[in-house]
Amino acid sequence: MSGSLKWIYLIVLSLIWGSSFILIKKSLIGLSPFQLGSLRIIVTGVILLAIGYGSLKTIHKSKWIWLIISGFLGSFFPSFFFAIAETEIDSAIASILNSLVPLNTILMGLAIFKITSTKRQVLGVIIGFVGTAMLILKGAHLNPHQNYWYAGFVIASTIMYAANVNIIKKHLQDVKPLTIAAGNFLPIIFPAIIILFFTGFFSEFNIEDPKLKMSLLYVLILSIFGTALAKVLFNKLVQISTPVFASSVTYLMPIVALIWGLIDGEQFHVIQALATVVILVGVYLSNKRA
Repeated sequence: MSGSLKWIYLIVLSLIWGSSFILIKKSLIGLSPFQLGSLRIIVTGVILLAIGYGSLKTIHKSKWIWLIISGFLGSFFPSFFFAIAETEIDSAIASILNSLVPLNTILMGLAIFKITSTKRQVLGVIIGFVGTAMLILKGAHLNPHQNYWYAGFVIASTIMYAANVNIIKKHLQDVKPLTIAAGNFLPIIFPAIIILFFTGFFSEFNIEDPKLKMSLLYVLILSIFGTALAKVLFNKLVQISTPVFASSVTYLMPIVALIWGLIDGEQFHVIQALATVVILVGVYLSNKRA
């Protein structure tokens, strides 16, 4: 049952997270990157703590340092970094770059956390990475006006995500997924409130602004599904599979993001469709021994 269950988690997460990039893009119409990042953390934190606060007392004190690190690496910094990145690059391109997570997960798992991977898993990651490179190169050709230096924010986030998934597997394996998520957001919700205050959000707030109202709606959807629900599902997926398999969700996300980008007027090419097939092969291979 767990074999099929992990695939269900993977597909659901790819649909949720693959849609989050277009939601970020739409949220930025009425919000600054720092306002978006802060609101996403605050709303998600309120939801998770309202549901899972009672479970925090079950956490052993030795686990808290890892929960705090996991919270900052897996949620806090990426929430801001992706918002900043999408001020200059397309939502689909941001999702494609996010596919570096499995490669970083294997490298970091082996070098730092001593979590081994099979040759077949490594081959799957390499093939998936080739497909990702194809998508990036074609995206750059179709969108030569975009500032790809901002891709550095996404790449930095992939390194943080890789560290986070290894931390969950190595140090938080015996902690319930909802408890991990709630524990992650307890230490990061207060810095997010401080950042939001200094963005001038409260002094400039005008609910009559139609752009702001739509942006807040997108942030609410992003927070409930793209962060709160997805975090719990992802933590569970890591525990029932492997770091490599769990992080391979980032190979499926670009497919969903590209579809949303196409609907929103972003360009799509047959080469990108071919790259998608290559990515799926990589996902299949990276699942071996998972």
